[in-house]
Amino acid sequence: MGAFLDKPKTEKHSAHGEGNGLRYGLSSMQGWRVEMEDAHTAVVGLPHGLTDWSFFAVYDGHAGSRVANYCSGHLLEHILSGGAEFASGPSSVEGVKDGIRSGFLNIDEYMRSFSDLRQGLDRSGSTAVCVLLSPTHLYFINCGDSRAVLSRDSKVGFSTQDHKPCNPREKERIQNAGGSVMIQRVNGSLAVSRALGDYDYKCVDGKGPTEQLVSPEPEVCVLERVAEGDEFIVLACDGIWDVMSNEELCEFVHSRLLVCDDLEKVCNSVVDTCLHKGSRDNMSVVLVCFSAAPKISEEAVKKEEELDKYLETRVEELMGNCGEAGVPDLVSVLRSIASENIPNLPPGGGLASKRSVIEAVYNRLNPHREEEGESEEGGGSTAAHLLEALRQFRMHHRGQYRSVLEESLATYHLRGESAVERAGERRRTTDDCDNQDEPASPPSPPSPPPSPAIAELEASQDEPIPKSDPSSD
Repeated sequence: MGAFLDKPKTEKHSAHGEGNGLRYGLSSMQGWRVEMEDAHTAVVGLPHGLTDWSFFAVYDGHAGSRVANYCSGHLLEHILSGGAEFASGPSSVEGVKDGIRSGFLNIDEYMRSFSDLRQGLDRSGSTAVCVLLSPTHLYFINCGDSRAVLSRDSKVGFSTQDHKPCNPREKERIQNAGGSVMIQRVNGSLAVSRALGDYDYKCVDGKGPTEQLVSPEPEVCVLERVAEGDEFIVLACDGIWDVMSNEELCEFVHSRLLVCDDLEKVCNSVVDTCLHKGSRDNMSVVLVCFSAAPKISEEAVKKEEELDKYLETRVEELMGNCGEAGVPDLVSVLRSIASENIPNLPPGGGLASKRSVIEAVYNRLNPHREEEGESEEGGGSTAAHLLEALRQFRMHHRGQYRSVLEESLATYHLRGESAVERAGERRRTTDDCDNQDEPASPPSPPSPPPSPAIAELEASQDEPIPKSDPSSD
């Protein structure tokens, strides 16, 4: 039982909004993971009289989505109801930071009382990266390895720091709590050193909540807003950062804003590009644009159109010159184009950001390819699901596994033979009426041997049942 699907789920959840002089867009995709464990928050105009404040966050869940989903709906209220004085201006900065810290510790302690988490039935946890915007300041809040970056004056002006177990400060706390860092993970298991939830790592006697193997304490960094320089903020889970650096993502978003003012589409483009760059994780991104964000450029739009036209022409040429070799597959076409020196590719995204353009032309010129691909992928999916079902079957019938399986297979073959016999009778009756002089249909072929999935399962029946690692990030 692996942590990945045999085919990525590419459906997206997208949204957008505006207010307080901001525009935002967001997008999330399950991708290759067997579950969608990310969540997000986007609120323009906060309660308690903070109508000119805004709050955005991305939560990257692991070992389940319970904690991430609860935080997406309730972290903000825990921050605002912690008793701190929230006001604009330099004199209130420390009070706001204290309120943020208290909110994280309070929600972590509150969730511990949930029966499923308390009893160990759900062992999920979640990172949290947030930005709280007052009229005068930007509060960057991070707990885990999701990340936020600020684009200021067309370059990375600020980035949160990931909380990884191998970081010296994090490693010291883990060791002081009696733990260890192995293969860059807490006790060889969890890949982040700060998170909400993950209560298996927060039960060291004599240690406070911020001294445990995994800490729920956020790191809060404050910047004064610069109206002329602040362009946009990107918040994203590590499914994005696994394949893009801070600079690459800022450059890519900047280039997309020059050709598209739909922030949902820009976020969708980020997610698609990261999938094509090889990300295997859930992917979520929130883009917050200030008034100084890049605007549509006629020159950039023209270059984009020329690039798309060039790529379309190259695909047509590659498929038109295939000769006796036959129609090349999509991978071959992509490799051929990737080997060329193509000007004006989107910075940070490269050819991966134009895969949809190439695929569209390829499918138009080879219309049967999509059906064939779906058939192959469907077959692979069926085989994978069959194998998974058989493994589950084995788990529930461990003592009588072989006998129950043989009985089930025997019933299956009998049903199949009966169906073949009935089909043969119908065929012979029709043939006798329409073609009485023709010989009878030949006998049906014997039943095929068991599928490779069944053979694999039978061959491994004495092996231990694999266990997923619910605490891995």
